[in-house]
Amino acid sequence: MDKDLSQLGIRTRAVRVGTSRSHEGEHSESIYTTSSFVCDSAEQAAARFSGEEPGNLYSRFTNPSVRMFEERLASMEGGECAVGTSSGMAAINAVMMGLLKSGDHVVCSLNVFGSTILLFKNVMARFGVEASFVSLVDTQAWRAAIQPNTRLFFLETPGNPLTEVGDMEALADIAHQNDALLVVDNCFCSPVLQRPLEFGADIVVHSATKYIDGQGRGLGGAVVGSKALVGGDIYSYARTTGPTMSPFNAWIFLHGLETLSVRMRGHCENAMAVAKWLDQHPAVAKVNYPGLETHPQHALAKKQQSGFGGIVSFEVKGGQDDAWKVINNTQFISITANLGDVKSTITHPATTTHGRLSEEDRELAGITRSLVRVSVGLEEVADLKADLDRGLSLLV
Repeated sequence: MDKDLSQLGIRTRAVRVGTSRSHEGEHSESIYTTSSFVCDSAEQAAARFSGEEPGNLYSRFTNPSVRMFEERLASMEGGECAVGTSSGMAAINAVMMGLLKSGDHVVCSLNVFGSTILLFKNVMARFGVEASFVSLVDTQAWRAAIQPNTRLFFLETPGNPLTEVGDMEALADIAHQNDALLVVDNCFCSPVLQRPLEFGADIVVHSATKYIDGQGRGLGGAVVGSKALVGGDIYSYARTTGPTMSPFNAWIFLHGLETLSVRMRGHCENAMAVAKWLDQHPAVAKVNYPGLETHPQHALAKKQQSGFGGIVSFEVKGGQDDAWKVINNTQFISITANLGDVKSTITHPATTTHGRLSEEDRELAGITRSLVRVSVGLEEVADLKADLDRGLSLLV
């Protein structure tokens, strides 16, 4: 589509940006399930491989279905460029391997997905990249952790699974004052609720598997930012090493973006209702949800986000056995570590998403054995409360 849609509202761009119709004139975007593309001549092939001429070559790094998704997501995030990847972790890895080298240092928040911590500790460390982990909400700790070789700040906000909220403007200022980049995982909010680039972030990463898809159908990820950063070394790394988003999954995510605004409103409404109900439940010791006025960063969440998201975590009064009792007594909430689905899901972070971390690392991150995480879906709120109460009522 040649028309400039950049000034239209985000809901319009979510439906219209990136559409590229073939000569057949299809209304719904096509899936280009081909491994390679034909050139008209040897001269054209040479020009495309050298980068002198734009055009499709090989679906590892150029595919129309993937490109449509990349253009649409970049527009929604307010970025210049996006690179689709095979998963959210592949997106994070592409950023690290594309931008860092041996001897570099990263500062990362404690409350991130368990695999992200292990990426820094077990993988990047083998390539000579050191990481320090600090509290997401303690800006002075970020400043104190900076070393002469610090190249990058990495964070999730809200954090996983305690929904802590980081001050992106403050952290961007600290990073930029020290010639470092700010990378934000925007998985929990999506561009509908939060656009980190507007608060000074340099790069945004996504697990498209979560809210962007919204129905648990495919794996994918994305990196969004400037043409210089994302379209340069990060794209080059992805092109060379091949953590490729499939055309079919790109088509799924492209259409997931169309309904993202509507779904996120539903997730926010349901999650708020469930969080308020849990906050009054006699078997619950603590509820973590940015929409609650008692949340330590509630005011910051209101500033940075247009909604509070669909993730609620809570601690039961008891230990792991009691947390498992709540999980095991649900009848329709899915026991799975995935999130962002229209179907509500429930998990025990200490033994699933963060189960590979050491006990010490879990304690530093505040992930207790009594913690339960719920990704609140789009079912009836009354049914969700009743399903959670099957186990919670046994603890009273």
